[in-house]
Amino acid sequence: MTHNAPHSARLHHPNQEDGHGPDIHDSVLTARALRAQGVSAAEADRRCRPGGPWQLLLPGVYLLRAGPAVPAERLRAGLLYAGRRTVPAQPGPDRHTRTPPAGEARASGEVQVTGEAQVTGMAALALHGFRGVPALPLLECVDVLVPHTRRLRSAGFLRVVRTLSLPEPEEITGLPVAPVHRALTDTARRLTDGAALRELLMEAVHAEHCEATAVVSELRRAGLLDRPEVAAFAPHLLSEGRAISEGHLYGALRCQGLPEPCWNVELRLPDGPPLGGLDAYWPGHAVALEIDELPANPDDCAATRAPGRADPPDTPRAYRHAALERLGISVVRVSPALLRDTPDLAASLVRTALMAAEEADPAAYVEVLPR
Repeated sequence: MTHNAPHSARLHHPNQEDGHGPDIHDSVLTARALRAQGVSAAEADRRCRPGGPWQLLLPGVYLLRAGPAVPAERLRAGLLYAGRRTVPAQPGPDRHTRTPPAGEARASGEVQVTGEAQVTGMAALALHGFRGVPALPLLECVDVLVPHTRRLRSAGFLRVVRTLSLPEPEEITGLPVAPVHRALTDTARRLTDGAALRELLMEAVHAEHCEATAVVSELRRAGLLDRPEVAAFAPHLLSEGRAISEGHLYGALRCQGLPEPCWNVELRLPDGPPLGGLDAYWPGHAVALEIDELPANPDDCAATRAPGRADPPDTPRAYRHAALERLGISVVRVSPALLRDTPDLAASLVRTALMAAEEADPAAYVEVLPR
C-alpha cells in the first residue's frame, strides 16, 4: 500500500522556485516522525532508491528531497540522529516546543526524540564565526557531543564525541552549539597541525570569542596540556588574554575621566611581607583593582563572575584580599567579560569605591612597587 507524501514533503518540492529554497525543519525528518505521519519504513526506503525523491542522510534520518544536503540539513540530521530531545523549528524566545498528536503533520519541524546532543568541533567553531576553520560546506565530518552514557556509533558524515559533563549549549541559527572553549578542545583532540591549532587558539582570544582562562582551563581538564606544544603555548595565550583585558580596563577608566592609578604594582608592608600584585592602585584613596581572571570553580571556567563575588574563604587569593581589607584597602574585582561587555559598569564600580574611600578611615601605610 502506498501512502501519500507527508505534508512536509509536499510543502517543499526540490524544484520549487519561490526564491527561498527548502526549509530544513521540514525537509529533514526521522523515521519516527515519518511513521507518525503514516509513512512506513518500507515506503521511506522505497522513496530513497536511486532516482527517488528522498535520500537517507544517516540511519533513521531522511532528507525529503533530491540533491545534495546543504550544511544546515546535515547539522540538523546529525542532531536528530544523536537523539536531541527537541530541535526547535525556528530560533526565537516566542517559540514553544510541544508534542504533536500522532498523525499530525509536523511542518513546524518539532521532533520528539530522546537524549541530548550539540554541535561541537570545527562545525561549532564555524557557527561561532571562526575564520580559521573551513566553511561548513567544506567540512567532511560534523562532530556532535553527547553524554557518555549514550550507546551511539559514528555514521556517515557524523562523528560522535562523548563527554562526562555536557556543557550548556549556545543557540546559533536555532541549533544547540557547544560553547567556544569546549568546541576548541574537541577540535584540538583531532588536530595534528600544531601551527593550525595555535592560530585557532589565538583567534579565540583576539576575536574575543572566549576568555583565555576558559580555554586553558578546558584544555587542562581534557588532559591536552600534556601535549608539549599545547603546554608551551598556554602561557602566551594567557598573556594575550590579559593584555586584551588591560586594554579594556585602560579605556573604561579613561573614558569616564577617573583619576589615573598606578598600573601593575605590588604592595608591601614596610620591612614586611609582600601583599601581592594588583592591576591598578589609587594610593591617595587606598583603592585597588584586580582583573578577576581565575574562576572560583574550575568546572565553571566559562562563567562570568558577578562583581563583588567572593572567593571560597580557604583560597590564597581570599587570604590576600582579607589582609588588604584589614589594612583599610578596598579591592575592586572586575572580570574580563565585564570589562569587555559593560566597561561603563566597571568604571562605575571604581568610581563608587573612590567616593566611599573619601569618607573611610585612613588606611595603613604600604609601599607601592612596580610589578
